[in-house]
Amino acid sequence: MNNSFPLKYIFGCVFAALLFSACKKDEYYQDSGTTPALYNGTVLDYLHEKPLHFDTVEAVIKLAGLENALRNDSLTFFAPTDRYVTSLLRGFNNRLYKMGKDTVKTLDEIPAIVWNKYMSMYIFRGVNLLRDYPQIDFDLLQVYGGQIYLSYNNTPMNIGVTYGSSGGVKYVGYRQLQLSFLRDPGSLSRINFINVAVASCNIQPHHAAVHVLRDSDGYFAFDSDNFLNDYLAYKQ
Repeated sequence: MNNSFPLKYIFGCVFAALLFSACKKDEYYQDSGTTPALYNGTVLDYLHEKPLHFDTVEAVIKLAGLENALRNDSLTFFAPTDRYVTSLLRGFNNRLYKMGKDTVKTLDEIPAIVWNKYMSMYIFRGVNLLRDYPQIDFDLLQVYGGQIYLSYNNTPMNIGVTYGSSGGVKYVGYRQLQLSFLRDPGSLSRINFINVAVASCNIQPHHAAVHVLRDSDGYFAFDSDNFLNDYLAYKQ
């Protein structure tokens, strides 16, 4: 795969994903709690085998210079899907157009340092499964606040597990991992959290853990303003 990826190709992948085997995709991305799965390969091997969901993500990883880490390091990867990247780039290009600036036509037009910064926010040192994370309740953050972890580029991120209700009883239902970017790492205010839910967790390559983020949640980089500002700063 070379380093030039036309956006029309990226968008085509998204539309193909919507049309191809909708039932199977729905099953894959249900909020299923734990999905134990030993995988005989690396994180990159896992992504490469699922191009419908991760071919653009794989391209970004290569542009970001993170291939070696996702092949060899002991880590936990909260895997965004291609839809995260395309959702970001649609709005990103629209804003560039309104600013009177050239829009981006290929992924490699975005500086590698920008891709590295934001993809690293989804990667954490050490192998952690759902059972290794504390509880989080976004309505009771002072009691169940999850925990702050430093990502690969030392960005403070919050990770926690929400517990569903069953029969009207709180915290006895299914469990779901949540990854959150914090606008202010020192605040436990709900509006401070930009969170995305995990759809399929505990996928276990031989050196890592992979938790696939819910396909419909948000967009890549969490904060589109930060991404745009970094692009403009490093593009000059």
